Amino acid sequence: MTTGRTDILAHGVLVYEPAYPLNLDATLSCGQLFRWKKREDTWQGVADGRVISLCENGGRLYCTGCSEAFIISYLHLDCACDAIVSGFCRDAHITAAVRRIGGLRIVRQDPWECLISYICAQNANIPFITRMIENLCRAAGRPVTAPDETVRYAFPTPAALAALSLEEIRVCSLGYRAPYIYKTAAAIAADSGWAARIRKLPFEEARRALQAYPGIGPKVADCVLLFGFQKYESFPVDVWIRMIMHRLYGIGNLDTSLTPAEYERIRRFAQEHFGPYAGYAQEYLFAVRESYADEIF
Repeated sequence: MTTGRTDILAHGVLVYEPAYPLNLDATLSCGQLFRWKKREDTWQGVADGRVISLCENGGRLYCTGCSEAFIISYLHLDCACDAIVSGFCRDAHITAAVRRIGGLRIVRQDPWECLISYICAQNANIPFITRMIENLCRAAGRPVTAPDETVRYAFPTPAALAALSLEEIRVCSLGYRAPYIYKTAAAIAADSGWAARIRKLPFEEARRALQAYPGIGPKVADCVLLFGFQKYESFPVDVWIRMIMHRLYGIGNLDTSLTPAEYERIRRFAQEHFGPYAGYAQEYLFAVRESYADEIF
């Protein structure tokens, strides 16, 4: 499959032209990632232990700090987005979202980083999630220097995070999540084959396996399967998605709290309705959530 072409590689800047549309802003701002920030027209983040800068202009992607192979894989540019979109665009609502936010990609995250990040993400907004993750990285991650000499920190390895005491993890302002991260880090540090084993499992079995780790319920498991294991049938349900699914598809009852049974009804409906790329449909709906802001509370 043609993924695009590289025009130049000079002065550390990779200029890559994707074969299929890419909406970099939508991809990096739609809530799937927590370590990317935009300044002016450039996104800077830490991924794969490196500080990476990305800028999109005129259909070209300008990159520093990473290889062509990495950015193609990371941004899911090795798969035709038209084939993905045609797989889940099954009604007027999702088609409208795609027309508005075309080119959104689900990033291939490291499963370990994704797992810990989404334990942090429980019952928290994005700024708070970002602070918790950065605190963990400063506490146990390797320092990495950006081109502007700013010091950032790589995400800590399982062994490095497991080496912290529970009190050292608590200092990272994780609240009730601290014991979950402490115990999960210890379990994964002792089991190097965990990710490969989960990746090979059928979806529902993989979902149950993830929920065996401390602090991981259905939503966290669904997020990790979607973003960390590329199981695109996964359909995480949060307050926004619940509201949107009710508003557009009549699923669920907004007058009560989200019960496990309702969560199951929503995700099962979505998987049947949107098909094997239901997770992509979820991200497009989430990306246009502000359209429904007046409906949510």
